[in-house]
Amino acid sequence: MATTQWVSHLLDRGADDDLWAISSAPVTRGQLRGAVAEFEEGFRQQGIGAGNSVLLRMTPSFTYIQVLLALWNCGAQVVLVDFRLKPAEYEPLAQLVRPQYLVAAAGAGGPVAGFRQESDFTVRRLPDGRPAVDGIQLVQFSSGSSGRPKVIGRPADSVLAEIDRHAGLPGVPGEDDRVMLLNSVMHNMGLVSGVLHALASGAGLILPPTLRPAEVVRLMAATGATAVYGTPVHYDLLSRVADRPRLPALRLAVSGGERVPQETYENFRARFGLPVSPVYGLTETGLIAGDLSGTSVPPQLGLPVPGAEIKIVDEELYVRMDRSPYLYGEHADRYTHGWLRTYDRVRQDPVTGVLSMLGRADSLAVIGGLKVDLAEVENVLLTHARVTEAVVTHGEVIEAFVGADPGVGADELTAWCRERLSPVKVPKRFHVSRLLPRNSMGKLVRDRALMHGRVLAESPARAQEER
Repeated sequence: MATTQWVSHLLDRGADDDLWAISSAPVTRGQLRGAVAEFEEGFRQQGIGAGNSVLLRMTPSFTYIQVLLALWNCGAQVVLVDFRLKPAEYEPLAQLVRPQYLVAAAGAGGPVAGFRQESDFTVRRLPDGRPAVDGIQLVQFSSGSSGRPKVIGRPADSVLAEIDRHAGLPGVPGEDDRVMLLNSVMHNMGLVSGVLHALASGAGLILPPTLRPAEVVRLMAATGATAVYGTPVHYDLLSRVADRPRLPALRLAVSGGERVPQETYENFRARFGLPVSPVYGLTETGLIAGDLSGTSVPPQLGLPVPGAEIKIVDEELYVRMDRSPYLYGEHADRYTHGWLRTYDRVRQDPVTGVLSMLGRADSLAVIGGLKVDLAEVENVLLTHARVTEAVVTHGEVIEAFVGADPGVGADELTAWCRERLSPVKVPKRFHVSRLLPRNSMGKLVRDRALMHGRVLAESPARAQEER
């Protein structure tokens, strides 16, 4: 399918007066099509067309989505960079991909509290830009939670195949649904599972202008939301809302990005009367597994979706792909002979075929000749009543970065671990703070050097070595 036709295929669905999305105000499908056509004409006048590479860095807004679709309609390769990244995070990415054009929000930089109806932007041609990689329309970066982000390129047929996999999930939202989308539209779940799937299926989107949990719940009630898409952090916050309005239409809650903690799962189900349903995928290829029936509980991920070919080798998941998703020659070791190594450790039930998450293959450390799964240590820490977050790393020794109530100290955590873990697994150092740093996707940072720089700077007095 031609680069322009694949976007038109999504935009052409529905009548002009059909609802497309709601934020502070509703937007119809006719208004969406008109805005995309207007932006497309403007970009073409500025010389943007097939074979051009464009870096897009804007605030989450209807304008952002319309600009993205218009750039694709021009045939451009679009590189998505999160608006929330600091200059030290953003500039190396821009230097790596070397786009020919920069489309950026006016005054880009800083936090965003929610979704906007409109946002201003500028277009600038950059010197010495590199043209688009042949056949690639979407360029994204991995979360970087465990190190430098990977540059991932996807052709149109990869994105369309992912949309088809979503459509094949039983219970997936369709034209009679209204979906509250809490995931960032700058990242894969929010963009493909949310925005593009809604365009293809006819579902209406609800994009909250504020992310304050109480306001989100009120908007869900006011708009008759039938489904909510988010991350474990969102569901934890929603579960804490007191005096929430009734949500009689709500039938589905979907979570991706990382495993839902058992406590979050149970609290949300108790408060809202429905389970959190898992979906699992990668930026490299999109949706791989999911279960929207409500029967899968953490750490279950559901069945592999139709169209996703997987294999499990020594409890590690591999996914079949036609080509390497990585650009510019990095991370070549992750893709060999048509298979992408995910580094996710999973188990597949031999009877039902359901996948369950075990942890990360690269969370294993060898200490004194013994293998230690750092994820196991994290899970033990998370069973402590006053611990909310934990990241365990291994350098010279095992270190635990813990988000906990102010009164929790390293001695208490050491005793807790000693009671539940063999001595070789007990962290030698604990660094305790109220909250642990997260990246722009909301995932916990797992890079040891970054954690040292952030957590120790915030609370040096609470770091202690276990002796």
